Amino acid sequence: MNPWSLYIIRCRDGELYTGVTTDVPRRFAEHQRGGLRAAKYLRGRGPLQLAYQELVGSRSDALKRELAVKKLSRQQKLALLNNAPAA
Repeated sequence: MNPWSLYIIRCRDGELYTGVTTDVPRRFAEHQRGGLRAAKYLRGRGPLQLAYQELVGSRSDALKRELAVKKLSRQQKLALLNNAPAA
């Protein structure tokens, strides 16, 4: 069973999108293609940039972490991105 990860995508217009998955590269590729499996929010907002990813563990932990990150202010989210280790 794959561990869950939290990810943040930066859109062309600077907006940030947060999600969780067990396979970040696959999920990011789905968002980039913009097909049926992509988040509606991200369609037409490309090019997209994978700005952040964090290994969380269980699905439950990932959903809790996603909720916590979504509650952060934009400034706090940008600080999280800026403090992330280089990929």
